[in-house]
Amino acid sequence: MASTSQTPGYFRALIHLIRPFPDFDIAFIKPLRARGVGLLRLTPGARVLDLGCGPGGSLPFLVEAVGPAGEVVGVEISAEVALNAHRRIAHHQWRNVRVVEAAAETAVLEGSFDGALMFGAPDVYASPAALANVLPRLRTGARVVFFGAKTSRRRLGWLLNPLLRRAFPRISFPTTPVPNDAPWEQLAPHLPDLVVEELFFGWMFLAAGTLAPGPQAG
Repeated sequence: MASTSQTPGYFRALIHLIRPFPDFDIAFIKPLRARGVGLLRLTPGARVLDLGCGPGGSLPFLVEAVGPAGEVVGVEISAEVALNAHRRIAHHQWRNVRVVEAAAETAVLEGSFDGALMFGAPDVYASPAALANVLPRLRTGARVVFFGAKTSRRRLGWLLNPLLRRAFPRISFPTTPVPNDAPWEQLAPHLPDLVVEELFFGWMFLAAGTLAPGPQAG
């Protein structure tokens, strides 16, 4: 079952504040979402997972990529946050989008998918249990794209990294791991062509790769 009580207080307040505006998103994030969806290389009719979909900021880009014949399935741990995604879906009258309210470790997903996006979702891309549940749902050759925070190896890293590590547990879900230098390490063995781009002076990253052959779910 999706959790509401685990939603950080500040995030709960923000979600309520933006709820009347279904298409709200932070301006500088939109181009990164567009880039991330582009790296998925989706074609019309594809099925794609939006893991840790939050209030649905990536949904418009994913819907455009798969077209009316495709399907977008979001997964969100917080029912309170997922409500915003449901409102966005209803606002646009998308018939091929749905949100599963559950943790990625336990989400029940049917069929197979051509790609997976994890935008600001370290609970998924840095969690072995979550990956063990979702990766078998991806077809061999599916594209996996993920974006998030990390500690920086650049000049100011020694000063700001400890602050980031201390602050992160206070502003994120209890299940969210503290950032490190390589948050992609759990996914790297599954993506032999993984490419990582560091952003914002090394404190964020955008990564993409193609899923290698492995056990596939039926």
